[in-house]
Amino acid sequence: MSEKSVKLGSGKFIYEEVEGWARLPPDWELGEVPGIAVDSQDRVYAFCRSQHPVVVFDRDGRFLGSWGEGMFVRPHMILIGPDDAVYCVDDEGHRVHKCTTDGKLLMTIALRNGVADTGYVPPDWKTVQRGGPPFNRPTDVALSPEGDIYVSDGYGNARVHKFTAEGRLLRSWGEPGDQPGQFHQPHCVFVDRQGRVYVGDRQNQRIQIFSAEGEFLTQWNDIWWPDAICQDAEQNLYVGEVGGIFMFGQEARLDQHGARITVRDLEGNVQSEWGEDDPQGAGRFFAPHGIALDSRGDLYIGEVTFSYSHRQAPPDAKVLRKYARV
Repeated sequence: MSEKSVKLGSGKFIYEEVEGWARLPPDWELGEVPGIAVDSQDRVYAFCRSQHPVVVFDRDGRFLGSWGEGMFVRPHMILIGPDDAVYCVDDEGHRVHKCTTDGKLLMTIALRNGVADTGYVPPDWKTVQRGGPPFNRPTDVALSPEGDIYVSDGYGNARVHKFTAEGRLLRSWGEPGDQPGQFHQPHCVFVDRQGRVYVGDRQNQRIQIFSAEGEFLTQWNDIWWPDAICQDAEQNLYVGEVGGIFMFGQEARLDQHGARITVRDLEGNVQSEWGEDDPQGAGRFFAPHGIALDSRGDLYIGEVTFSYSHRQAPPDAKVLRKYARV
């Protein structure tokens, strides 16, 4: 990193972007990177919408390999558990796969009979009329400290589902709406060390927090369309917020909040934030959609730059970023 590189964030949360970090084989493209995860060896897994769905790098950006070809309809989110099991959410495939780090399939959680009937008419989330069973376009997956699996569901549903580690459904909660315990597009889910369940209720622009059994505890309302959540060793929460510039149709709405990353304490107070001051600037976020930290506190962000911007992003806009902690 150069002394002239731009420092981002504030207080003790200062980062510098590592330009050109990920080095791909010739003629490879990532497409978009909706999900990002880091394993126990600090290998970085980019979950891509391309012919190579899971692309693996070391922490210095060296290409290590890929897997998942032919496995997914549309990659959405990826999570790596404490045992390095890899969980991949396929939203248009209506399933969650559990794999080894080299792509061997260990388990699939999916519907037995088609797609849950919620009234959903793709792609309009407002057409969801009722909550349904798993799944109708699930969005994210999280693990509790005990190993239970939580899935936010999602684009075509308005629920969170809790499963055992073996994939047996324990309970579900949520209905369409904007009251506590209701959702409009539950887009991400995260479980902290105390077992509290954080749900990014994207179209309601909030994060709702529940007990492990789905009891509503509280909510944070100062969120700009949340997409992803992760946590550092000090229990600070990092939130990818996609902003509303492209949320309302084909034309950019510069009167809406832009995309940003916020760092929050366990009460939701913002400790640091950064984005692009100029909403049309060359370095701006378009859609920070996946977010993960490595063991040294460096931050990795995947973006759905082109689909979210309705192809208004320039061709050289970024879909994968690394920020080194200063």
